Amino acid sequence: MIRFRHVDMAYPRGELALVDVSFEVAKGEFVFLTGHSGAGKSSILRLLWAGERPSRGEVRVAGFAVNDLRNRDVPRLRRRLGIVFQDFRLLEDRTAEENVALALEATGMRPDLIPARVLKVLSQVGLSTKGRSYPRELSGGEQQRVAIARALANDPPLLLADEPTGNLDEKATRAVFQLLRDINAAGTSVVMASHDAALVREANYRTLELKQGRLVADSGRDAVEALA
Repeated sequence: MIRFRHVDMAYPRGELALVDVSFEVAKGEFVFLTGHSGAGKSSILRLLWAGERPSRGEVRVAGFAVNDLRNRDVPRLRRRLGIVFQDFRLLEDRTAEENVALALEATGMRPDLIPARVLKVLSQVGLSTKGRSYPRELSGGEQQRVAIARALANDPPLLLADEPTGNLDEKATRAVFQLLRDINAAGTSVVMASHDAALVREANYRTLELKQGRLVADSGRDAVEALA
């Protein structure tokens, strides 16, 4: 599903955001990216959705070689991904239903098929009765559930979540995280960046720990060096 091989990523001024990072994620895995702010978690996610390109090394995701991906093919990759952000990124003037529907319209789904698909994914995240609510009428946890529904709209095999519980209280955090676990249990691979050490520890999923752009620990492997 994902392969990083000796990946560097440099900022425009030359400073390295990632240094010689290598790992693989198999189909159906749930993997945490952990580390301090600026450790490289978001840089890895940006490479996965082709928001950035590696300066060196190989990045493959969902059957695409990001290194060689033409700009016109980036939307094809992103249709294979669901992406969830910390700040929800919902359109405030659109209802929950309309926010999810926009993701389907962007991929060219037949208009007559969209309402049923929207209802299905909102039901999946426990918001079947909130479809006509605007973001301002929803709690933070509910807004994140809409964002997750939007990410699931195209039934992607891989879900990328960048600090999805960072703006939520403890109760909402646990509810959203359980939803992500359920999504993974249904067969979707999940890569989640998080600085919530307690959540990561209690969940006991595979963890990739980053420090100053380097992968310093991989709980799912005997040694990171095995990937060399």
